[in-house]
Amino acid sequence: MAPTPRQVEIVKSTAPIIKEHGTTVTKTFYHNMLKAHPELLNYFSLRNQQTGAQQAALAKSVLAYATYIDDLGKLSHAVERIAHKHASLYVKAEHYDVVGEHLIGAFGEVLGDGLTPEVKEAWIAAYGQLAGVFIQREQALYDEVSAWRDWRKFRITAKEPENESVVNLYLEPVDGQGLPTYLAGQYVSLRVPIPELDGLYQNRQFSLSEAPVEKPSRYRISVKREATNRGSVEDLRQGKVSGLISNILHDKYHVGDEVQLSAPRGEFFVGKKDLQESQQPLVLLSAGVGASALVAILDAVLASTSGTRPIQWVHTARHSGNTCYTQHVREQAAKHDNLKATIFVKETRPEDGIGNEYDVLGRMTTDVLAKEVELPFDVEEAEYYACGPEEWMVELRSFLESRGVKREKVHLELFKTGDVDQ
Repeated sequence: MAPTPRQVEIVKSTAPIIKEHGTTVTKTFYHNMLKAHPELLNYFSLRNQQTGAQQAALAKSVLAYATYIDDLGKLSHAVERIAHKHASLYVKAEHYDVVGEHLIGAFGEVLGDGLTPEVKEAWIAAYGQLAGVFIQREQALYDEVSAWRDWRKFRITAKEPENESVVNLYLEPVDGQGLPTYLAGQYVSLRVPIPELDGLYQNRQFSLSEAPVEKPSRYRISVKREATNRGSVEDLRQGKVSGLISNILHDKYHVGDEVQLSAPRGEFFVGKKDLQESQQPLVLLSAGVGASALVAILDAVLASTSGTRPIQWVHTARHSGNTCYTQHVREQAAKHDNLKATIFVKETRPEDGIGNEYDVLGRMTTDVLAKEVELPFDVEEAEYYACGPEEWMVELRSFLESRGVKREKVHLELFKTGDVDQ
């Protein structure tokens, strides 16, 4: 049942309180819920719990909902992003009852007498409405791949280095059954058991780094090794070890080993219609392994258009040994006159050649980008896709908007919990 107009007014009036106490509420919520339902730890990143990223993301979402409960259209992008994430983890409808119980309970525990019976009832109604939105959207996503309803075993059939810190993993389904295609830019969730934690599963999202085909027999992901100490078992349990899944895949998983994947998801993609019909300039901007989503987009666009759509590949990395897909992109640029590549690096090696391993030496700030790359600011319909660290992307978007690019033409992807900060 939807909240009444009076209940909507009450929920909106609580926004300042949520802004002040939201993170305390969500910390309490996760502590209580995971203590009562430890099986749900399989859905959540221990690392995000330890750093507070998960709690902060939920607090922002609750605040946004309270603020825009009477104008939910403003939350459509966040809802779509979160729904895809939930569907990639196989969140079930019954989980929303558990979340609702503990979220309202956390409100009461933190706010005390401030959670009056009227406010409590308003939030119960409001949460029920929001849960219904997510359940309906996630069910639609599940129905799109109805034959793939749960985690599925895949075998690593090849493991090839992409650069000094990234490997490409080629994954084929153990059951031998067909795979659904996907949209260029989407990701899969991959999960593995952590033996030190009694087989607790941990998961991570990885972009599919090959252009989609109609009937794929495999998927490819690209995995970056993180510079981190593996830590003790207690460190693992407390989420103090960063890059856990990526480093496990580098160090402990080899050709022939099995992992589990969910079906492709994600709202960051180039759609089929845009692939086939658009002739507007396309700019692909990436930092580090963020290029994994964009190389799939690049190859899909090159394969689907007449060869006249202007495309710019702009990539930055810490040093020349860490650039991604540079040789492949150079080869594509040699074949396609409509593709121009610009590679930025902060450091080089003596053997590196300009125009080969890199094009511009130095950090790719927005000022340097404006100087070194002729971006299509004069074309209103030009599309920009960016993937990399959040701060870098937000700064990049602000720069593009300052040059007259409309926000809806700037598409951002990132690998973290929650949504991109505004």
